[in-house]
Amino acid sequence: MRTRTLIYIGTAAASVGLVVLALRPAPIPVETAVVQIGPLQVTTQEQGETRTRDRFVVAAPVGGRLLRVLLRDGDTVAQNQAVATLAPVPLSARERDELTARVAAAEAIQRSEEAQLSHVAEDLAQAQRESTRLKELLGRALVSRQQFEQAQNSSVTLEKEVTAARYRVKSAEADVRGAKASLIALDVKSHREGATVTIRAPAAGSVLRVLEPSERVVTAGTPILVLADLGHMEVMVEMLSSEAVKVTAGMPAILDGWGGEQPLKARVRLVEPYAFTKISALGVEEKRTRVILDFLDSPAPLGDGYRVTSRIIIWSAPRVLKAPIASLFRCGTEWCVFVVEGGRAQRREVRIAHRNAIEAEILSGLRANERVVRHPPNELSGGAKVSPQA
Repeated sequence: MRTRTLIYIGTAAASVGLVVLALRPAPIPVETAVVQIGPLQVTTQEQGETRTRDRFVVAAPVGGRLLRVLLRDGDTVAQNQAVATLAPVPLSARERDELTARVAAAEAIQRSEEAQLSHVAEDLAQAQRESTRLKELLGRALVSRQQFEQAQNSSVTLEKEVTAARYRVKSAEADVRGAKASLIALDVKSHREGATVTIRAPAAGSVLRVLEPSERVVTAGTPILVLADLGHMEVMVEMLSSEAVKVTAGMPAILDGWGGEQPLKARVRLVEPYAFTKISALGVEEKRTRVILDFLDSPAPLGDGYRVTSRIIIWSAPRVLKAPIASLFRCGTEWCVFVVEGGRAQRREVRIAHRNAIEAEILSGLRANERVVRHPPNELSGGAKVSPQA
């Protein structure tokens, strides 16, 4: 009898144990990641397009019959090379006065551009002298490396400005030649048979587009073709103004999505000081600002108007404590994570600083090599058992 009773009691206890085990909550499967120390970059990404820094629109200096243009898109031309021929029509007294005034205006612009070039060249010389002095002081530890690098950056920026100023002077000289060429029509008073005006290239470069390939009568100022030097390229990025305020000249940038295997290096040269309104694909009005980047790597084989994806690095650090952005969630006004300890998820508040789309810098609340839950499920709570999947 006693043995039978013990058997009943043991059976009942086993049944209760099985029921308890069956009703016990199963561990929640979760995806985990390890908190690490490593580099972190914060970037702003936007689509952009390449463009030549200086392009020249060659136009008809006077009205007349434009002869057929023999150049084709992509042809290379030398400076002062004949690119088109125009047979002018006789001019009225009003047109003579207009042409004379145009020459005077073109000459005034040329003198202004030459004065600007001289001014920028003086600034460059001063910046180079300053950079040389700071280099000597840096060797004696009298200035910081940041001051020296800023002086170097100023010299590089001014070198680009001098180059741009030289091209503007060339453009102004070409405008003067074009304006003076129109005066040839004044000498063709009787419109002698065969009298023509030769239109020449203002600078060496490539023909981007021939706008008027066929022979026809054109008016003064009609664009004939577009020239540019493909060796002087830049990238124009239209950024939201709220993002552009984070960008300053000199910031490094990475260009990818252009069709090549390797990304290209670039640097921010200018954040334009004005914004414009643009309608997005969803019909939303946006305020955007143009940001101009200079290539540090060779832009070949990119041409004018090619699309690229720009990633401007607005902050970076070589060693920070970082956690996946997918592990963070809001708990009131603070940020929290679930840390896996002893097979259970423990909720913990953390302080974060810089972050990008993948990782966030952790200031406090976590240690290196701790494991956190990525994409915590809604049913997960502090103290719950978890089954890490990775």
